[in-house]
Amino acid sequence: MTLIERLGVAALHRFSPEKAHDLSLLALKSGVVPLAGAPVTSKRLQTTLAGLALPNPVGLAAGYDKNAKALPALMRAGFGFVEVGAATPRPQPGNPKPRLFRLSEDRAIINRFGFNNEGAEAIAARMALRPKGIPVGLNIGANKDSSDRSADFAKVVAVAGTVSDFLTVNVSSPNTEKLRDLQGADALAALLDGVLRARDALPNRPPVFIKIAPDLDEQGLADLAAVVSAAGIDGVIATNTTLSRDGLASPHAGEAGGLSGAPLFERSTRMLARLYALTNGTIPLIGVGGISSPEQAWQKLRAGASAVQIYSALIYQGFSLAGQIADFIDHRLEAESLTLTELTGSGVQDWL
Repeated sequence: MTLIERLGVAALHRFSPEKAHDLSLLALKSGVVPLAGAPVTSKRLQTTLAGLALPNPVGLAAGYDKNAKALPALMRAGFGFVEVGAATPRPQPGNPKPRLFRLSEDRAIINRFGFNNEGAEAIAARMALRPKGIPVGLNIGANKDSSDRSADFAKVVAVAGTVSDFLTVNVSSPNTEKLRDLQGADALAALLDGVLRARDALPNRPPVFIKIAPDLDEQGLADLAAVVSAAGIDGVIATNTTLSRDGLASPHAGEAGGLSGAPLFERSTRMLARLYALTNGTIPLIGVGGISSPEQAWQKLRAGASAVQIYSALIYQGFSLAGQIADFIDHRLEAESLTLTELTGSGVQDWL
């Protein structure tokens, strides 16, 4: 971290986690946060993910900028791509506060936001005004009180799909009751059919990804892999937050919600490698979960990821981490005479 980042992180940590989150977005919008400007890139780092041209394979995961309010700034923060949301058809306040907890001892966070957002129309309007640059995708979800949650996903596609470079179906958040039930084979197949039909009606036909939970058992993951392969989904993001609390030291460890950050790394990376093996490397995978160092991003790529995403580590290390990861990958590819394609999946057996 730079000195300014250290001071900024220290200052934000004096506030409650959700207040600090809101202040960081305000600081980005106001232009007071020093940003990289252009992403680290080179011929080695440039890659194509489901038809998307990325200057580097390091992205921002959904959840940080839920309402796309700081999007222009985030597009200048060094990432190769950015994901905003999750968006639901109608605005909703989410779960009662407090709903975000900083587990400093574990370099982790627990959240139970519950898809708080201003609704697909408001988010799409902001996305439409973003400057040209890196790909920007939208994480899509269902309203908590919806009578047909599967239909909600297609509604968001219809509203916001034309301003999205990619769409991510989020059926893996643990903070909306019974949402993860949609990862079951039959329910997921029906949901994805509706989403893809809505996507195919759009003039831009953005690629559709699905974000999965790290808590699926062997059979559940195998069933999901079969459904995703049959549906023709463009990629899988592995993984979302976990309900596991193994090995935590923080007094907040017992809080309900999804755990992200450093403790998630091994669990999510093993899930990534298992999915790569199940699909024989035929579906692009985006590795997310617990990345807090350039070396860990490298390990995600070796385990089967074509690209990675970060979020929780930014709370402790600042936005310069994105550029550090990209620069590390670039230099190591050069040192080992590898391409990104050759790197992806090269160490999958280490995680099975």
